[in-house]
Amino acid sequence: MSVPDYMQCAEDHQTLLVVVQPIGIVPEESFFRIYKRISAVSQVNVRDSQRVLYIRYRHHYPPENNEWGDFQTHRKVVGLITITDCSSAKDWPQTFEKFHLQKEMYGSTLYDSRLFVFGLQGEIAEQPRTDVAFYPSYDECETVEKRIEDFIESLFIVLESKRLDRATDKSGDKIPLLCVPFEKKDFVGLDTDSRHYKKRCQGRMRKHVGDLCLQAGMLQDSLVHYHMAVELLRSVNDFLWLGAALEGLCSASVIYHYPGGTGGKVGSRRAQGGSLSAEAGNRHRPGALTSNGINADTSAEIGRAKNCLSPEDIIDKYKEAISYYGKYKNAGVIELEACVKAVRVLAIQKRSMEASEFLQNAVYINLRQLSEEEKIQRYSILSELYERIGFHRKSAFFKRIAAMQCAAPSIPEPGWRACYKLLLETLPGYSLSLDPKDFSKGTHRGWAAVQMRLLHELVYASRRMGNPALCVRHLSFLLQTMLDFLSDQEKKDVTQSLESYTAKCPGTMEFITLPDGLKLPPVPFTKLPIVRSVKLLNLPTSLRPHKMKSLLGQNVSTKSPFIYSPIIAHSRGEERNKKIDFQWVQGDVCEVQLMVYNPMPFELRVENMGLLTTGVEFESLPAALSLPAESGLYPVTLVGVPQTTGQITVNGYHTSVFGVFSDCLLDNLPGVKTNGCTVEVIPALPRLQISTSLPRSAHTLQPSSGDEISTNVSVQLYNGETQQLIIKLENIGTEPLEKLEVTAKTVNTKEKLYGDFLSWKLEDTLSQFPLKPGKIATFIVNIKVKLDFSCQENLLQDLSDDGISVSGLPLSSPFRQVVKPRVETKPLNPQESSKVGDFSHVKTLEAILNFKYSGGPGHVEGYYRNLSLGLHVEVEPSVFFTRVSTLPATSTRQCHLLLDVFNSTEHELTISARNNEDLILHAGECQRMAIQVDKFNFESFPESPADGTQFANTKQLEEERQQAKGLEINSKLDICWKIPSLKREGEASVEGVLNQLVLEHLQLAPLQWDILVDGKLCDCDIVVDCKVGDPIPLEVKLTNWSKHSVGPFALTVTPYQDYQNGVHNYELQDAITFVGSNTFYIDSVKPTKDSVYFGALLFLYTGDFYLNIKFHEDNCSRELPLSWFCLPSVHIRAMEPVVQTKP
Repeated sequence: MSVPDYMQCAEDHQTLLVVVQPIGIVPEESFFRIYKRISAVSQVNVRDSQRVLYIRYRHHYPPENNEWGDFQTHRKVVGLITITDCSSAKDWPQTFEKFHLQKEMYGSTLYDSRLFVFGLQGEIAEQPRTDVAFYPSYDECETVEKRIEDFIESLFIVLESKRLDRATDKSGDKIPLLCVPFEKKDFVGLDTDSRHYKKRCQGRMRKHVGDLCLQAGMLQDSLVHYHMAVELLRSVNDFLWLGAALEGLCSASVIYHYPGGTGGKVGSRRAQGGSLSAEAGNRHRPGALTSNGINADTSAEIGRAKNCLSPEDIIDKYKEAISYYGKYKNAGVIELEACVKAVRVLAIQKRSMEASEFLQNAVYINLRQLSEEEKIQRYSILSELYERIGFHRKSAFFKRIAAMQCAAPSIPEPGWRACYKLLLETLPGYSLSLDPKDFSKGTHRGWAAVQMRLLHELVYASRRMGNPALCVRHLSFLLQTMLDFLSDQEKKDVTQSLESYTAKCPGTMEFITLPDGLKLPPVPFTKLPIVRSVKLLNLPTSLRPHKMKSLLGQNVSTKSPFIYSPIIAHSRGEERNKKIDFQWVQGDVCEVQLMVYNPMPFELRVENMGLLTTGVEFESLPAALSLPAESGLYPVTLVGVPQTTGQITVNGYHTSVFGVFSDCLLDNLPGVKTNGCTVEVIPALPRLQISTSLPRSAHTLQPSSGDEISTNVSVQLYNGETQQLIIKLENIGTEPLEKLEVTAKTVNTKEKLYGDFLSWKLEDTLSQFPLKPGKIATFIVNIKVKLDFSCQENLLQDLSDDGISVSGLPLSSPFRQVVKPRVETKPLNPQESSKVGDFSHVKTLEAILNFKYSGGPGHVEGYYRNLSLGLHVEVEPSVFFTRVSTLPATSTRQCHLLLDVFNSTEHELTISARNNEDLILHAGECQRMAIQVDKFNFESFPESPADGTQFANTKQLEEERQQAKGLEINSKLDICWKIPSLKREGEASVEGVLNQLVLEHLQLAPLQWDILVDGKLCDCDIVVDCKVGDPIPLEVKLTNWSKHSVGPFALTVTPYQDYQNGVHNYELQDAITFVGSNTFYIDSVKPTKDSVYFGALLFLYTGDFYLNIKFHEDNCSRELPLSWFCLPSVHIRAMEPVVQTKP
């Protein structure tokens, strides 16, 4: 026997072998459809008996194996069923002849045979025959199963007769010697009458009867015969048949202990007949088995069946039988099949190590020269058996050998598809799967070197199959999962191979379905490059949307009456983990930053890298990057534009590397840090871009609020100078710009500013709105720097220090003096000197212009944007007022303001005031200028807390009042400077220069005195002309501008003459006389009221006369300040009357 049956099981020893074969031309599909129905009748209960017959069907069986039927009866073909297709009666004789020829092939062993004829109808088909069955077609054959059962019963009758015939002890007859084919030539010439020979014959016949009993369903009898055969054969050292007797004993015991079978088939066999059937059925009910598949308490049963081997003895007997088989070279197939049967038993008993010993022995059993197909079958069965005993890697090893055998060089047409299929089946044994997700978490399982070899073989088999898509998929899997185990050279080789394959068939993210239905999942390159973090970036500061406060207030939930609740806070925290607290804007470019690195030893080119998103229509703008070899963490920014509004989730990214397109999902990336992947997209907003007439600044403003400044500009101005900043507002978005608000904020300055630093008229700009996309509007901002012009450090000498008096100088001709620093007043400490004002020191002012704008759908939803312009102004000193004082003027309502002006610039400077001549100052020069000004009425400013409640205390109130006074005085002075060489000009403010004493001198007295002579108001240099001899009316008017009633007062008018040499003549009784009294009495005058008193003068001589008005010192006048009683001087010129002559 040369063809092993690797599917043999121990329970096959009780089966009858029936061969089912076609005769003539029978469609393969039709044949196997009938064969399947026939093979379904595998167990038949014998009529009038409790025994069960088991049938084993084969559609192909080598005739040489049938020659071993005496050695083991289950190898003998006892039944033949032939199937033929006969459509006409004329073909019937030839068909029937073929049936007889087929029977002759197995004629020596057949018990019975049947012929199933399909398609033949008529007279022949109607003749009743036992060995032939006629059916009109393959679909109309309902009685096939019944015919098979009848056929099996006929086999049983023959079997039972043979069993009875052989089992009967006929001492007078000579027992024939049963032989295997290779023994026949060895027994020629033996003494057949010897006792040794007779025992051999008896032992072999006993063993043969045991086989027949086992096939006939008489398990107990078979055990008895096997035991007797073992004793007889052991005594004559008939080792081959002794091994067969031992194997039969093992098979019967296995059938007894394991009614479910050892072949791994689903379902259990029916209970055995004979005296042991009931006991076996009871013992092996569900739940009565232990982990090794046998009853936990077998001693009682085995005691009742004394001849049955225990599970341990079964294996020992198998070992003994196999050792006997091993003595015979021609019994290799028998030995191999016995090993397979023992392994199946051990697999049920879960004795894997012992089973592996049997399998190892089977591997080394030397058979004849096997064909390639037989080798494939042998290695496949070995793989299956190793799998059954839990040796997965060993199973995969033999499966791989079988796969390689499919493509052996000796095969004319290698079976690469079968090779590929078998290689796929080896993957689980090497802890390998084709799903990359199984390799993304935890440590690597299995031997990487073996796994890589296997993947390479899969790639090669795929290529030989002519399937480049499979090559790309397996190479991608190799590169993705085995990257850590590849050497630098292997990485280069694999990537080169991959690029050559993808040039023909690019790698995709589609599933690949194999012919057997297996689906290969896609392999995204999550390690090329490796991503460590994913961060969704906020929009630039100038483009970030903000919610209007009024709308925000409406959105606050009012479900809870509590201001704070830990439950609400906790739920908000969970939501924050999922959703980011900033927004993206529809139509604007949004960014996601990835930190990646290249693990390859060469430059990695990544093409078509973009974002994968859900929730919102998103236009991804792919990027291409080139990462240096084994780079460290490298930032990569992926951008895209959301086209609609709603919640958008960034699920991952897509790449194209080595021609393989990959969709890498963040959920499948281990160890990736992210700040959240979901963000809200709000409706579109306009985009504003600003450009200015000023140069950009190198200084970057850092506002305390943390806002970023999009643009910084700088300008250099002299103190008091004003410059226009022209800002062009361009709408570079796609939505109209409808709303604009502009605010300014001064930052990072300790300098005191006077007046408005920045001013503008927004109405002119808003008249150009709504601003369409692409349009430009102009916005003008006036920059006016007015810092303190005072010089309070006394670094300069006062002009009066040189003893030069200015009182006698004409006020219209101010004198000039170059001033030098006062040496003795310089502090000795350098640190203190740094605090002292330096006239060349440049001061800095910084401000932020904030543009709050909105429009389009985003404006409807209550969103706006902020754009900030940083302004850096360097203020150089222009002029300083080193000293301020006052001189009285001829008018009581005027005074002279004296200002010492210092030119701190390096250029010639002209300074002017209202109604004054220009004063020219050279660089570093100081001059005094006198300005005649009208006194001011400051009583309208707040004096009580009731009028100035916004001030915290009286000190702040006083400072505010003084500032307001300085502002009014400065507006009347209108002091300006010009630098002709630079064509620059500006204001010079005295607001921070005026002290309290100067302010008092510049203030009008609360009591206003007006003196009218002949109806003319007398003040300053006004001279009233009158005629000698005519009475002149004199009026004294008092207006009370104070807050309290004043008076009564008494004043006396005394005339005098001034000789212009310091001598005043008061003895004028003969020159002037009063009409009435020269003393005026004024009653009490209430606030804001006035009182007028009249008198008259009569001049007797011509000349210039002056009136001196003195107050009587009484209690009322003493209580008031002396400055309140400042009366104007009166100058009267008396002339001769004109004599009119008659014509």
